[in-house]
Amino acid sequence: MIAAHEFISLDGVFENPAWTAPFGFDPAMGETISGIVSRSTKILLGRTTFEMFAPAWSTRTADDDPGAPFFNDTEKLVVTSGTPSVEWANSTVIGPYDPAAIARIKDETDGDIYISGSGTLVRALIADGLLDELHLFMYPITLGAGQRLWADGTEHTLRLNDSDVYANGVVHLNYGPAA
Repeated sequence: MIAAHEFISLDGVFENPAWTAPFGFDPAMGETISGIVSRSTKILLGRTTFEMFAPAWSTRTADDDPGAPFFNDTEKLVVTSGTPSVEWANSTVIGPYDPAAIARIKDETDGDIYISGSGTLVRALIADGLLDELHLFMYPITLGAGQRLWADGTEHTLRLNDSDVYANGVVHLNYGPAA
């Protein structure tokens, strides 16, 4: 199974989630994300997210953040046609987006595959029917500009699996394929 999580504004912006900081990080959100990653044995990332995460996570320890061991020790697969500008332990470039290759990886993986961010990759996985869970953490803000998860002209019907509301006003929506 492939499960992705995105921090997203009400108007669909996911780009550079620094705008989430004023809302804080509700510990219950951490519990939800921990539940997603605890089932995961691999991480799948697009190049941009990989290049943002590598310097941020690679020097963290469990004392700094309880998520550090997962991000640093878990096998990371990077979808890119180029070479990332940074290195990070346990990372492998798998090449440009190829739905057949990702389907093979999905079939061969014991446990789930986790994605954080990587909006372009997530959009492609949804379009190709490869994403099993989409966890949207929707913040109570509109930004009016920025890269949106849902590109103009795309249409997807999803099924709501579960939802939560956190004390900081963030709503967690867990979606799966409609079919």
